[in-house]
Amino acid sequence: MSKLSPDAAVAAQYEALPYPHRDPREERKRLIVGSPSHLQEIEQTVFGGRWPTRPVRVLIAGGGSGDALTMLAQQLAWAGRKAELLYLDPSQAARAVAEARIAARGLDTSDIVTVRFATGSLLDLLDAGHEPFDYIDSCGVLHHLDDPDAGLRALVSVLAPQGGIGLMLYGAYGRRGVYDVQAILRTLAAEGSPKERVAQAKRVLTQLPATNWLLRNGVIRDHLDGGDAGLFDLLLHARDRAYTIPDWFALVHGAGLRLADWVEPARYKLSTYFTDAALLKRAESLPPEEEAALAEQVAGNLARHAGYLVRAENPVAPPPPGDRAAIPAFKDIDPQRLLAAIDRGGRLGVSNEGLDLTLPLPTIAPALLPRIDGQKTWQALLEEMKALRKDLSDDTLSRAAEQIARQLGGIGRLTQRYSPLSE
Repeated sequence: MSKLSPDAAVAAQYEALPYPHRDPREERKRLIVGSPSHLQEIEQTVFGGRWPTRPVRVLIAGGGSGDALTMLAQQLAWAGRKAELLYLDPSQAARAVAEARIAARGLDTSDIVTVRFATGSLLDLLDAGHEPFDYIDSCGVLHHLDDPDAGLRALVSVLAPQGGIGLMLYGAYGRRGVYDVQAILRTLAAEGSPKERVAQAKRVLTQLPATNWLLRNGVIRDHLDGGDAGLFDLLLHARDRAYTIPDWFALVHGAGLRLADWVEPARYKLSTYFTDAALLKRAESLPPEEEAALAEQVAGNLARHAGYLVRAENPVAPPPPGDRAAIPAFKDIDPQRLLAAIDRGGRLGVSNEGLDLTLPLPTIAPALLPRIDGQKTWQALLEEMKALRKDLSDDTLSRAAEQIARQLGGIGRLTQRYSPLSE
C-alpha cells in the first residue's frame, strides 16, 4: 500500500476520527468550556472590556468537532448578543458532529446567533470573498499545517482592523515525551487504517517503561482521556510541531500581529515561580517576551500557549486590574470554591497541571469575593466594603481590588468588562 502524503494522511485521520471525540447527546447535560474563545475573555482582551453594540462576525477556523463553536454560540445566545458565526473545517465527519451539537442546543434556529457551516481549508480564505471578521478562533490548527505562517497570514487577510484572533499552539517544553513516542510509533504503528494504528499504539504504550518521558509527563493526558481520537491526534498525527515562546512570537510578529494578552498571564511571569527578591528584581528589567520565554522553561508544564492577538497597530488593551469603572466577573468557577481554597493567612492555593501555587490575596478578600456578581463595578463593590469597614481607606480598597483582579485574572478565573456605551 502506497504511503499517503501528510496532507492526505491528516485528512484521512479526521474523517475516521473527528477530534476531539464528542457525543452530541451530551449537549443536554453540559457545555464544554475552554480557551481561547470564551466570551468573557474575548470581551476583555480583544475588545478592551466593551463588546461592540453591533452584531459581530466570528470565524471558527478549523472548527473540528465543534468545541469553540458550540461554547461561543451558546454564550452569545445566553448573553443576548447578536452574532454570525462561520464554522470552517476540511473534515466532513467533524462538521457533521459540530452541526449535530449546534442543533442539539437549538442554536440552529436561534434569533440571536446565526451559525453557518462550510467545508474547506483556511488557506483559501483570501479567495472566498468573505467580509472581515471581528473575531477569529484558531485553536490547535496552525501547528498541523505544512506552512503555519501562511495559515496565520490567511487568517489576518480576513480580520477586521479592530478585530482579534484567539490562538492556541502546542508548547514545546510541556509536551516532553510526545515526540519521542511519535518517533517510536512511526516504526511500530505505521501500517493500516487509523483504528488499526490506534490498536498498535496501545500495545506499544502498555510496554513503555516507567522511565519513558511521556509516562513521566503528567500534563499530557489526551492518549488516556481522549479516546481513540485523542490518542491518534497526540501520538500518530502526520504533521505536528510545537512552539517555544520565541517561535510563537516570531510567528505572530511575522503576520503583523501583537499579543494583546495571554489567557493565563501569570504562567508567563517569573514572579509566579520565584520568591527570591534578587531574582525578581532582575526579572522586572526583562522585556515581556524574554521573561515569558524564561517562564516557559522554568515551569516546564506549558503544553499549549493560548493568547489573544490583534493587529500591531491596534492599541486596544484589557481594562487595568481593579479599574473602578470595570465590572469584575468570575469565569467558570464557583466563588465558594475560591473561598474554600484560601488559607488562614489569606493565601489562595491553586493547582495547575501538576504545579502547586500559593497566591497572596488581600485580607478583605473573603468578604469581597462573594459580592462579585458580574454586574457591579469595582467602585460599587468597594463602596459596599467601606460601608461595612469604616477603617478601610480608599488606597487600601484600591490596592485590594487591583491585587484580586491581578491574581485571579492571572490564572484565568476572573475577567473585567465595562458597561456598554449607549448607542
